[in-house]
Amino acid sequence: MANKGKYYLTTAIAYTSGKPHIGNTYEVILADAIARYKRLEGYDVYFQTGTDEHGQKIQEKAESASITPKEYVDEVSGEVKRLWDMVNSSYDNFVRTTDEDHERCVKKIFRKLYDKGDIYKGSYEGLYCTPCESFWTESQLVDGKCPDCGREVRPAKEEAYFFKMSKYADRLIEHINTHPEFIQPVSRKNEMMNNFLLPGLQDLCVSRTSFDWGIQVDFDPKHVVYVWLDALTNYITKIGYDPDGSSELFEKNWPADLHLIGKDIVRFHTIYWPIFLMALDLPLPKQVFGHPWLLQGGEKMSKSKGNVIYADDLVSLFGVDATRYFVLHEMPYENDGIITWDLVIERYNSDLANILGNLVKRTISMTNQYFGGVVTRTGVTDDADPEGVDADLKAVVTAARDKVTAKMNDMRIADAITEVFAIFRRCNKYIDETTPWVLAKDESKRDRLAEVLYNLTESITIGATLLHSFLPETAENIVRQLSTELRDYDVLDPFGLYESGKKVTDAPEALFGRLNAKEIMPKVAAIQEAQKAEYAAEQARFGGATGNAAAGNNANGNTTANGAGTNTATNYTAGNKSANGAGGNTASTDGSKTVTSASNSANTASGKTNDGASAALIDIEPKDEITFDDFTKMQFQVGEILSCEAVPKSKKLLCSQVKVGSTVKQIVSGIHKYYTPEEMVGKKVVVLVNLKPAKLAGVLSEGMLLCAEDADGNLALLTTEKDMPAGAEIS
Repeated sequence: MANKGKYYLTTAIAYTSGKPHIGNTYEVILADAIARYKRLEGYDVYFQTGTDEHGQKIQEKAESASITPKEYVDEVSGEVKRLWDMVNSSYDNFVRTTDEDHERCVKKIFRKLYDKGDIYKGSYEGLYCTPCESFWTESQLVDGKCPDCGREVRPAKEEAYFFKMSKYADRLIEHINTHPEFIQPVSRKNEMMNNFLLPGLQDLCVSRTSFDWGIQVDFDPKHVVYVWLDALTNYITKIGYDPDGSSELFEKNWPADLHLIGKDIVRFHTIYWPIFLMALDLPLPKQVFGHPWLLQGGEKMSKSKGNVIYADDLVSLFGVDATRYFVLHEMPYENDGIITWDLVIERYNSDLANILGNLVKRTISMTNQYFGGVVTRTGVTDDADPEGVDADLKAVVTAARDKVTAKMNDMRIADAITEVFAIFRRCNKYIDETTPWVLAKDESKRDRLAEVLYNLTESITIGATLLHSFLPETAENIVRQLSTELRDYDVLDPFGLYESGKKVTDAPEALFGRLNAKEIMPKVAAIQEAQKAEYAAEQARFGGATGNAAAGNNANGNTTANGAGTNTATNYTAGNKSANGAGGNTASTDGSKTVTSASNSANTASGKTNDGASAALIDIEPKDEITFDDFTKMQFQVGEILSCEAVPKSKKLLCSQVKVGSTVKQIVSGIHKYYTPEEMVGKKVVVLVNLKPAKLAGVLSEGMLLCAEDADGNLALLTTEKDMPAGAEIS
């Protein structure tokens, strides 16, 4: 197979503030699937990931633990690497920003930009957020809090070096406009243009003096390089960039073909980073893809409660490939995905055990039962349907490669896996259509039976090859049991390359045995208890400095302090610093909320004030009468809100993922004025489920949430008097 050229992709490097949760790990699994598929296509792939290890947050955590910052990051970086290896990520380079070659090159980069006049010395006075390690102006705050993470800021002033961002702004705007593929999805591009670039860029602070855990500015050693200039440059320093002369590896691989990052750090990768590169006279990466978050739905996330989901816990219960399958298959292209223990079990049984595992075992078992394990191609078709089921099966299988490739090129990874599983679904249907067990009863149909089993074996082999990028161990296990090998990309569209006369294993293994939730959930409970104990130990070790930490790394890798009244769902994503937790905490420092609670809103809507007094009654203009038949056309059910986020560019709309029975509907509602996204999560609401889907502000809505409205136009969601299960019919 011809070499299609180089392909350099990176993940954001994980911030070493704590153990990465499944959302952080999702990113490296996603990148690994892309890297593996590019290798299958024939690209010379270089896949880089690693850890971001400097900053004030790290210094404070190390001090609390009475260890040095280096000792602290050594421990956390080792844990990150352990998890990345556990999920079978095939990275070529695991970088650390404390590596000597990186630190040495960052100093040279800083000096070059200073000598060029792009960096100058000044002083900064503003409002500082320690978790985000960012300065803000008064106008940038949201409700007096950090606009990124929603936490407290404090006045601060210090001498600093600044980068002249505005010098390159027009050039960057032109690049974005002329390279529509540069920022994906498109909604991320629109956000960067409208919210940051077009309003105008301020100069960026690129050094700090209030702490010393960072890379020193060699010509002014009381300054350390600001974390973003330090962290972002790993993409070039760790493949051999050097202002004094770069390596062959750098010359071969730069510019990057893909920076894969969480949606919360798109700004840093599509504004700061390309401007730094322009100043260094280097080409820009070809694409920055800001993937959505993986949400733990329906419950507050905190280690003290023991309900954080980690990759190693998933692997211990379900295995590596089942963990990979879930996070890859369940993550939409642009909107956030949901993970719960119940959903993982459901997907494991329905997709992996039933569709895939059962297919492979049945095929091998029938081959052993009817032909002693020998797979033979006879070419015999169904007499009654000579060009029917066989041709249709082959058409599905041979078209799969190009369909999968198209989805992968568009970064629609979940859809690509669906295309692979279309092969396995079609194989199961083929078994039902051809009924091998019936053919086996008729000696005259023996050659037809052999052809059926050959067609299944060939189809599964092609499917396993396409599956390998996503579930590598499973794919290798399948072809091993079929006594064959994974195929080259160029020979995935012809049908019939499996060698006739080969013998499959006589002891087929179950790829995925069905799981019983009643057996799994006690193990989940044990994991949660262990988390609580670990949290207590951390509290003792760090002297309480960790707070009620949620899963170590949040959107930026920083620890999320879940005090009273914080979010009911945690936004999972991997990457660098931005401290954009679950949509931003709305709690004050003592945990109190400034918004009206849902229960109070509902009481007001029902004619009761908080103290029980009667409120004014409301009469509205009556509408035309409807018949009972008209009413029965509307389907109302109880829905449970799994996740919720604000609709971009809209001050009124919220987009909710609502579980109704076994399905999840996306519903857009004009209630942002009355509810925060965090308040919505976990609510049981009344849903009109058969409303014709429509787009609101460009976002698809698949139903309606019912609300009550008072005389002043205030809204309150309708719910049931007693707790009812999601999907319960309302009549």
